[in-house]
Amino acid sequence: MNTVEEWKQEKHPLDVVEDVKEYAEEGLTFEEIEERAGDGEWERLKWAGMYSHGRQDGYFMMRTKVPGGHLTPDQAEVIGEVAEEYATAPEEHGGEEQNSIWGDAFLDITTRQDIQKHWIEVEDVPEIWAKYDEVGLTTIQGCGDGARNVLGCPAAGLDDHECFDAQPVIDAVSEYFTGNREYANLPRKFKMTITGCAHDCGQSQINDVGLTPARKEVGGEEIYGFHCKVGGGLSDGPRMATQMDVFVPPGDAVEFCRAIAQTFKELGDRNNRGVCRMRYLVQQLGTEEFERAVRRRCEVDLPTGGTDLTVGYTGDHVGVHDQKAEGLKYVGFNVVAGRMGGDEFAEAARAAREYGTEDASIRLATDQNFLITHVPRENVGDLLNEPFARKYEHDPGPFSRGAVGCTGSEFCNYGIIETKNRVYRWAKALDRRIDTPNDLDVVRMHMSGCSASCAQPQIADIGFRGETVNLDDPEGTTNEEGDNIVEGMDFGLGGSLGSDNEFLDWVENAVPASAVIPAIEELFAAYVDERDEGERFYEWTRRVGTKRLRKVMQRADANVSGGVAHGD
Repeated sequence: MNTVEEWKQEKHPLDVVEDVKEYAEEGLTFEEIEERAGDGEWERLKWAGMYSHGRQDGYFMMRTKVPGGHLTPDQAEVIGEVAEEYATAPEEHGGEEQNSIWGDAFLDITTRQDIQKHWIEVEDVPEIWAKYDEVGLTTIQGCGDGARNVLGCPAAGLDDHECFDAQPVIDAVSEYFTGNREYANLPRKFKMTITGCAHDCGQSQINDVGLTPARKEVGGEEIYGFHCKVGGGLSDGPRMATQMDVFVPPGDAVEFCRAIAQTFKELGDRNNRGVCRMRYLVQQLGTEEFERAVRRRCEVDLPTGGTDLTVGYTGDHVGVHDQKAEGLKYVGFNVVAGRMGGDEFAEAARAAREYGTEDASIRLATDQNFLITHVPRENVGDLLNEPFARKYEHDPGPFSRGAVGCTGSEFCNYGIIETKNRVYRWAKALDRRIDTPNDLDVVRMHMSGCSASCAQPQIADIGFRGETVNLDDPEGTTNEEGDNIVEGMDFGLGGSLGSDNEFLDWVENAVPASAVIPAIEELFAAYVDERDEGERFYEWTRRVGTKRLRKVMQRADANVSGGVAHGD
């Protein structure tokens, strides 16, 4: 079997787009696709935005790129309609009842402001692409070793926290890289975020490239532009991005990002996929040497850094908010674990048209929620009374508000545990069972089904990473016999982004899922008793330390009997 790098050299990955059209026209099965193109085709198909389910042979997950999370109502409606028509499970996999909470024909909002759909058949892909082309959507390079969806603040152009609207720059960078054959075959995925928001909603600290607002005098005139952090990322070997000494005028942002991609393309490790992410290159070279390498490849002469305008991190836009424009609001809706029905998403698009101005839009957020923008004040009440709005609340409990879940074992080949249903049940149960302080509006609880960190657990108040647990083993680990193996997780506390950024500590490893809810209840009981005035949960966990946290969590042991009683 060839390596991924060899598969990419056999045929340019973007050529797979035309292959998909042939497979669909000829109605090929997965076995026939592999017989014709080899097993490397499954890797190349990612460049078309398609992952084979693996667990459900013959079906794909399809990822739609949404630069900056911005959708017109027409685009959002098409996404919802496509999910309703094509993201449907066959009867042998449960049909309309394939998922106990969401049923069928749902879509997932991701932490990269994408949309994912499941149960897609190859023969339907050209028709989906045709519908997408009509409204300016694409799945190309939604996956694969190239530039992924470019992140941004979902409230770009709307919020007073904004120094300037960076969405035009996001669109320009995304347009440059999407379908660009020269930069479609990089050593690994390439993740960029660009924001003009002072609250860094685009999460610059955990991306390969993070452009954030800055100001500098250039040519006798003070202008707005960007500072740049590089080399951030999660998964194994997490690293906070480090600051380059550059000031990037908006008009030079595309060329600057191209130069970084060129540096990664030339110097990135293509031999070991475990260490070929850009953060390892930055770590190896050092930020200053990496900057020099980028400057040598950049066709514009960039000034050194100016005045940094980032003041913190928000990452949450749930609720009713004032827009800059007089009399307009935007409303953030809470989608627990990021999953909702395609018909509901289409209804949200209809509501944006009905209750918003002609500039109304749907915006996807990195916490798997969405916004409806440009709503006149007098229309907000009617919008909030819509059925989808009552379900996806604008004023949820703190655990529901901060609940993030990856795809998990339901569809992902790497998933060790089920995540979406579990995150939903746990968030709802914790909101019922725990009285949090009135000033604690959100508890970020993120669950990844494996170590890949798609749910970003390292930056959460409470983070989980999927594991299997042997209940017969005193150490809780698996053994060769596989006796009494249950789903469990590593349990982490105390992560955050912003000025006090810090990855969480993995406080306990291989905790049975049935033990988690009681442990969280004990932690919050201690937190409420011991917190300083205004102290956030993650701040408390850092102050009291791991030894104390473990002792608190162990109080729950006597109450654990497993099963539904404890929220699992």
